Amino acid sequence: MPRFKEMELTGWGRVLRATSQVARPERRRMLEALVADTPLPAMGQRRSYGDACLNDGGRIADTSRMDRMLGFDTGSGLLRVEGGARIGDINATLAPMGWLVPVMPGTGFASIGGAIANDVHGKNHHVAGSFGQHVTELTLITPIGPRTASPGEPLYSATVGGLGQTGIVVEATVQMKRAKGDVIVVTERRVANWEEHVALLDASEATYTVGWIDATATGAALGRGILEEAETGAGLVPSAKRGRRIPLDAPAIALSPAVIRSFNAAYWRRVPARGRTVVKPIEDFFFPLDKVHDWNRLYGKRGFHQFQCVVPLDAAPALRTMLGEIARAGLASPLAVLKRMGPGNAGLMSFPMEGYTLAVDFHGAQGPETLMSRLNAMTREAGGRIYLAKDSLAAAEEVHAMYPNRADWAREVETVDPEGHLATDLVRRLRLRSLT
Repeated sequence: MPRFKEMELTGWGRVLRATSQVARPERRRMLEALVADTPLPAMGQRRSYGDACLNDGGRIADTSRMDRMLGFDTGSGLLRVEGGARIGDINATLAPMGWLVPVMPGTGFASIGGAIANDVHGKNHHVAGSFGQHVTELTLITPIGPRTASPGEPLYSATVGGLGQTGIVVEATVQMKRAKGDVIVVTERRVANWEEHVALLDASEATYTVGWIDATATGAALGRGILEEAETGAGLVPSAKRGRRIPLDAPAIALSPAVIRSFNAAYWRRVPARGRTVVKPIEDFFFPLDKVHDWNRLYGKRGFHQFQCVVPLDAAPALRTMLGEIARAGLASPLAVLKRMGPGNAGLMSFPMEGYTLAVDFHGAQGPETLMSRLNAMTREAGGRIYLAKDSLAAAEEVHAMYPNRADWAREVETVDPEGHLATDLVRRLRLRSLT
């Protein structure tokens, strides 16, 4: 059985911390022995931003070494894979064969287990739905023993988007997506304001669509940004950009409001007024920040928070109001994204819903807590929800109101973990497993 080592851990945002005893099993039998002795939650690459993968004062299993692809059917595109495998590594192996992970978050470092636990969405949610909708079977190690679940079963619905509370994903079968090749053709265009941004997202027929928002722009330029529409393609693969590493925590001045405003204005103008089409390696489009290793250190020792919400289609004006508050506060970073989402999700606690999603990073040193509290309240009033994989500040009452299936989910979780061994800091903070 693997040994435990005491470690200080953070989520990707580095604002919440935990000290835990960590074990790193390499094989399923090692993990089963570990759980049989001491049931415990799991973590993968810790790419969720807040405390979703933290267990302060307790034990946790690091599944990153359980990362093998166990079998791939080149005819059907069905991939059997361990839960610790990383999305980017899977693409690197299978994209040259004409297959891609069907739904991808913004980082290729995310694990399959993490993608299931958070039912992640990507730039193609409007046509492909969430990650869990492409998982045909999954295997869990639970406190009461191994369990297998398939779509339509209560355990499956509680696991996908269920934040790891039904057990540790050791294996999953994923229906991969056919691709024309391992490059991607991207059309970029400048967007003048909020109204144009929403209209272009609504009209897009591309497989992959995403909008970058200049969250510092105000007045007539509120909501300006860059719209990217993309399709996979075949042909000469351009050279991938070389990776860089952030060696130290950056000083606060590096992302001061004045610096951010100047950067965002320059970034918006980098795309010609007439637009342009470029060909990129797959990873440069889907995972642009992965080339900057430890980019979260740009926010310094205080880290950063991310606010991400989704609101229904008819609540787009509420999202515009939120963006106005963000712009006037002057606290936003260069990282702000707007997407149109379709109706698909796979779990009782899944974040995706049909509407528009806005994601904005806030420097922890600039005190964004009051603003983010207002944004959470506005999301609730608009009939939307916040993304728990990104959250570090929300209150239990507002989250319970945003997730109407939470109590049903908690009852299903109780059947496999009645003693609460799998609870994490986020689950405790938001009282997600309360049965009332």
